[in-house]
Amino acid sequence: MAREKNNDYFKAFAGQLRFSVEAAKYLYRTVENFEPDKLGECLTEMHSIEHAADLDMHEMMARLVREFITPIDREDIIALAQEIDEITDTIEDVLMKAYMYNLRTMRLDALEFVRIIEKCCNSLVEAATELRNFKKPERLMKLIIEVNAEEEAGDRLYMQAMRTLCTTCDDPIEIMIWREMYDMLERCCDACERTANAMETIVMKNS
Repeated sequence: MAREKNNDYFKAFAGQLRFSVEAAKYLYRTVENFEPDKLGECLTEMHSIEHAADLDMHEMMARLVREFITPIDREDIIALAQEIDEITDTIEDVLMKAYMYNLRTMRLDALEFVRIIEKCCNSLVEAATELRNFKKPERLMKLIIEVNAEEEAGDRLYMQAMRTLCTTCDDPIEIMIWREMYDMLERCCDACERTANAMETIVMKNS
């Protein structure tokens, strides 16, 4: 009987990240064309993306249990898969917060935040595709640096958005809600950076 070939984990990582891209794109459309009375429908749609991503990750983990030889350390596969999963989860959390707080208006800087998240996710898909070339990581490292730069842009945007909120808004409830919203958006950027760092760790360990 022919022996089954090893699973292509690098392809699987890119597949996982495409769910993150899909979630980011859907969040962008929701924020750009914000309709507060449709938040429940939007959350349902977002959850279907997140659920599909979860199933995909569980399938990868099930294959990993059966795998005897892996192209990189088993714990690195698990760590990277979990970091990618966290991206999609945190993107969903943004909509969950908006729905829970019955958000009625959208702020312009939120759209810029989501644009940064989408850029990060797109760069990470490319990085995951390049990860199989970790022995020659020039292109991969460039993409990792791009994600780090976008995360720093997110940090700057967070600081400015919070300042604008606190200096222009007189409603304490709105300030509380948007502080939470900005925190969740920043966490999305942080999750992207942690995923990029996990890829960089793989490069360093296998150099």
